[in-house]
Amino acid sequence: MSFRYDKLENSIVTVIKDNVKDKDIGVAFSGGLDSGLVSAISKEYANSVTLYTCGSDNSYDVIAARDLSEKLGLPWVHVQISEENVEDIIKEMILATGTTDPFTISYELQLFCVCRASKEDCIVTGQGADEYFMGCAKFIDQSDHDFEVLKNAAVERLLDVSIPCEKKIASHFNKDLVYVYTNPAVVSEIMDINPEDLKPKDMDSRKSVLKEVAINLGYPFLAEKKKKSSQYGSGTTDLVRALARKKEMKYNEYIESLCEEVLCKTERRKTAAVYARVDPIVKAEAEMILYQQGSSPSEAVEKLYLKIIADNSLKLSEDNNL
Repeated sequence: MSFRYDKLENSIVTVIKDNVKDKDIGVAFSGGLDSGLVSAISKEYANSVTLYTCGSDNSYDVIAARDLSEKLGLPWVHVQISEENVEDIIKEMILATGTTDPFTISYELQLFCVCRASKEDCIVTGQGADEYFMGCAKFIDQSDHDFEVLKNAAVERLLDVSIPCEKKIASHFNKDLVYVYTNPAVVSEIMDINPEDLKPKDMDSRKSVLKEVAINLGYPFLAEKKKKSSQYGSGTTDLVRALARKKEMKYNEYIESLCEEVLCKTERRKTAAVYARVDPIVKAEAEMILYQQGSSPSEAVEKLYLKIIADNSLKLSEDNNL
């Protein structure tokens, strides 16, 4: 009996084989399904595979990665971050990438540390699995419309924000990044899958398609792996929050202060952070439009504030447009 996702499985294996065959590679390894599967497949074709996990001592990712590396029979390196070194690393990342968005910094800091520590020129990453295989909790229990909005917004941010930042990181360290789950051949097969198969019904059914692929390839233990977002699983967010509290700042304010310190010698205009909570669907739909127009949420908020100042009020027209 044929495997129902055999074309997807073949595309994943082929992409990995073509990119790692006979090479010494490193893997940005979080100890979860996404990076675990690319590590297991890479082992079959690469000259050598070394797993790198960025995290604080005894963080969720470090414990999970240490355990999974033993099951995979692959060498593992703990790239340690702590209150003593994380500020300097963040400053280096800001300078190298020009990234000032607090969320992007917290999310991409792990890859920055892996590229910084790895001896290999080629780094394989599991980036994109959350967006294409629906790994985020926000995808659960959504209407068809809202699910599509959130999914499209997630992919758009991945392609327009995350990956460009990661490519700057790779360039800074003279590394080549291998993206398996965002490779056009793999994405093409994902697009042919019934959306209902991808849409999670609960926390356990997230990435169910990718889990089936792992099981069919002979790695059922990968399908059982639980995972936190990298910024939380690695302990990065907790470390930064601790440093922010010591300086009596909020998380975003602290990151902004580091950006100002690092970029003070440029012509970068001094900015202030705005903290707001909005409906996630409204946020996703608005940001998709902004990115399509080559703008950003920060620019939109500043324009809104400038209009409020000009009008001396928040005026709405009859059709509820500003």
